[in-house]
Amino acid sequence: MIKEKLDELKIKLPDTAAAPAGSYVPYVITGNMLYVSGQVPISEGRIKYTGKVSDSNIAIAQESARLCAINILAQARASLGDLEGIVKIISLTGVVNSEPDFTQHPKVINAASDMLVEIFGEQIGSHSRMATGAASLPLDAMTEIGSIIQIKNN
Repeated sequence: MIKEKLDELKIKLPDTAAAPAGSYVPYVITGNMLYVSGQVPISEGRIKYTGKVSDSNIAIAQESARLCAINILAQARASLGDLEGIVKIISLTGVVNSEPDFTQHPKVINAASDMLVEIFGEQIGSHSRMATGAASLPLDAMTEIGSIIQIKNN
């Protein structure tokens, strides 16, 4: 069902989830919770969106946030085998690599939130969230988003 929704929305997950860029694991499952480490906008092995976010490039930053959400789903699929085991998107933590005077962080991370609701529907896709800015992000990524996801008990 989720695969069909992704196809309908023309959202393609990467064949392989991104490998960690440091000393951590990409996800942890404990009980019926899946914790996905912060995902940056990686596509085809490279950071697709880099640099500072300002009022002049919000649309590009939103694309970056959507790609982070796609990479979260790729990690979820890698951990579960498919996405049908997702019960609820619990939370997103979004960080924007922003100029010091930028204040529209929620507008950037909304792109990831909205996409997850579009894929999973309101009941499963709606989530709590934090959206904040940072002076820099790893690999000069434009955005980074982590997630907590409730999954079916095995």
